[in-house]
Amino acid sequence: MRTTIATCCALLLSATVHAQDFQPQNPECIAPAAPGGGFDLTCRLTSRVLNETGLVGPSIRTTNMPGGIGAVAYNNIQAQRAADPNVIVAVSTGSWVNLAQGKFGRFSESDVRWLGAIGADYGVLAVRKDSRFKTLADVVEALKKDPTSVKVGAGGTVGSQDWMKPALVLKAAGVDPRKMRYLAYEGGGEAIGALIGGHIDLFPGDASEVRGQLEAGEIRLLATFSEKRLPGAFAQVPTAKEQGYDVQWPIVRGFYAPPKAPEASYAYWTGILTKLNADPRWQKARGEQGLFEFSMVGADFDAFAKKRTADFRTLAAEVGLAK
Repeated sequence: MRTTIATCCALLLSATVHAQDFQPQNPECIAPAAPGGGFDLTCRLTSRVLNETGLVGPSIRTTNMPGGIGAVAYNNIQAQRAADPNVIVAVSTGSWVNLAQGKFGRFSESDVRWLGAIGADYGVLAVRKDSRFKTLADVVEALKKDPTSVKVGAGGTVGSQDWMKPALVLKAAGVDPRKMRYLAYEGGGEAIGALIGGHIDLFPGDASEVRGQLEAGEIRLLATFSEKRLPGAFAQVPTAKEQGYDVQWPIVRGFYAPPKAPEASYAYWTGILTKLNADPRWQKARGEQGLFEFSMVGADFDAFAKKRTADFRTLAAEVGLAK
C-alpha cells in the first residue's frame, strides 16, 4: 500500500510540475462559427476573464473558423495542429450532436482531448416582437396544419442541435419533424439577424445568444427548454414543459484540445479551467452573460462528452435521422 501511495503521489507531483513548467505562447481560442453565436461567446468571454484575472498571462486571441458548425475546425485541428499546445477550441452540446451523426467526417469523439466545461446554457424558442405566434401552442397548431408554413431557422443543418429542439416538440405533438421547413445559418448570430429581419418565423436558439435582443425588446420568447424557469430576464418565460411539451435541452459549453497535445499543456489548461470555475469573478461574468454553473474538468468531462455523443446517436435514430 505504501508503494502505491508513493507512486500516486509521485505521479500527481509530476503532473503538477509539468503544468507549472508549461506556459502558452501566443495562446488562441478557436470559435468554430461566425461571430455572434454561442461558440464566439464561449471563446471571447472566457479569454477575457482569464486575462483580466491573470490566470493566463499572454493575451488570448479568438479566431472564428466557421463551417459545418464545428466540422471545419475539428478537421483543421486534426490535419494541421494535432500537437499544438497553445490552442483550445470551443465546444458545445451541439458539437456532440453533429459528431453522433458523422458530420465531422471520419473523426469521432475520441479524436480530441476534452478539457472541461465552463458553464451551461439552455435552449429557447424565439420570435420577432411583432410575431403572430403568442404561445408555443400557436406554433404547434400551425405546424400541425402545415409543417412547411412556418420558416424555422438557426445555426447548423437538419439534425443539428438547434434543429433538434423544435423537432422534439413536433415529435411530442405527433408531427414528423422531417417535414419541418428549416433554414440553416452559419451560427446563431446570423440566425438572429434573419429573425429580426423577418426572413424566418422561429429561432430555436440559446438563452445566452438572445439575452441582449430580449432585453432590448427586439424579440419575444415563447418557451425555454429547461426543467424550471430560468432566472433574471427569462423569469417570465414559461418552459416548454409547463406548456405540455416535456422537451429539455441544456447546452454545455466548454473546450477541447488537439489529440496529440502534450501532457504538460493538457495539465495546464485543465488546471486553469478548474481555477476559473472556482473564481467569483468568473461566476459573476458568466451570470451576466446568461450562462449557468456547470463545472466539469479533465477525466470527468472526457467521460461525459463521450457518453453524451453516444446518447445522441440513439436520439438521432429516434427522430428518423440516419448517420
